[in-house]
Amino acid sequence: MNLSKNTGINLSKGNKISLEKNGSKLTEITIGLNWGAIKTPGFLGMFSSTETVDLDGTVAMFDAQGQWMDTIYYKKLVSTDKSVRHSGDDRSGDTGNPDEIDNETIYIDLNKVDPRTQSIFVFLNSYKKQDFDAIPYSKIKIYEGNPSKIISTFATFNLSKEDNFKGKISMIMGKVEREASGWQFKTIGDAIDAKNIDQTIDTILAKYL
Repeated sequence: MNLSKNTGINLSKGNKISLEKNGSKLTEITIGLNWGAIKTPGFLGMFSSTETVDLDGTVAMFDAQGQWMDTIYYKKLVSTDKSVRHSGDDRSGDTGNPDEIDNETIYIDLNKVDPRTQSIFVFLNSYKKQDFDAIPYSKIKIYEGNPSKIISTFATFNLSKEDNFKGKISMIMGKVEREASGWQFKTIGDAIDAKNIDQTIDTILAKYL
């Protein structure tokens, strides 16, 4: 699914943006997740092999007291309150050059989010335990609209290989948070020590709420 219209705002780690446009609050957003395969160089620097990467994009929802409410992932594609819809599991990533086609998308209808929900975290786990330091790129994009009707790209957050990603197979990419002024998106971009979805949620509960 190619949802690219433009690059939108280029976010960096720790940025926060209001989910509104021209003074009006957005009601529908789509989060696109994109990542590349691992290419191993061969003789004289030529690529000799390509290893597919299976990252699992997940959303976890929490209330104002920091209690877990719901998890939307490859085994549960729709949230209990019907506000979040996951496109399904992509098990390979981009095997060629970056193509700007999202490997997984997560749609959020902000008007349908349970009133008790305070924060919605978006994170990635490497299903095959492939090190984030070896994955050539991963990217998160926020679109105005739904997967059937993307209006524009609202913001883009690029992650490249960093030394502190070495040995990490889980990453918290960002969160959508309810504030008095409306919904905000904050980039996080932290690679963490968790090994799976459950451990990532435990880390969020312990360190990010």
